[in-house]
Amino acid sequence: STFDVVVVGAGIVGLAAARELIQRHPSLSFAVLEKEQELAHHQSSHNSGVIHSGIYYTPGSLKAKLCVQGAALCYQYCDQKGIPYKRCGKLIVAVERDEIPRLRALYERGLQNNVPGLKLVGAKEIQAKEPFCRGLMALDSPYTGIVNYKQVAQSYAEDFQEAGGTILMDFEVTNMDVAKESSPGSEDGLKYPVIVRNKK
Repeated sequence: STFDVVVVGAGIVGLAAARELIQRHPSLSFAVLEKEQELAHHQSSHNSGVIHSGIYYTPGSLKAKLCVQGAALCYQYCDQKGIPYKRCGKLIVAVERDEIPRLRALYERGLQNNVPGLKLVGAKEIQAKEPFCRGLMALDSPYTGIVNYKQVAQSYAEDFQEAGGTILMDFEVTNMDVAKESSPGSEDGLKYPVIVRNKK
């Protein structure tokens, strides 16, 4: 088969990239190649599932911007597609006095990163939110959540296929070459197409 664009790997990153590309360039033909028998078989389905709010990254950095914007887009996408998630929040707890300045610094960093809903809470509020937790002070991040990223990846795959993309499973890429000349009968006008080979 001949495609304009091929993405190798049907984990969440590959599927997200393929989905975005086919939406931006609907006139091109796309394929995703996956060596396993199922989508998102490795890291995408074996992670903590946390939707991070963006507290930790350096203010103004690309990581901070992507994390905050990505969390908002993740919740929005899950709402659109009916993918369940839990916005359970997170407490970052100072249990020693010398940890309080670092907690305050994290709070300031989170504010600079525009993380929604951040607040510093005392011992009573910690216990009210999490009865088995003890601490002097905590940073409450209500925007942090959890989701099953395998479900998100599968939804990306459905979007990709509905837009005309092809997913080839059990296709383990072993080699990529630049052809010496166009393949026989090729009408795509490419002089030096890339050949992607699998085990077979």
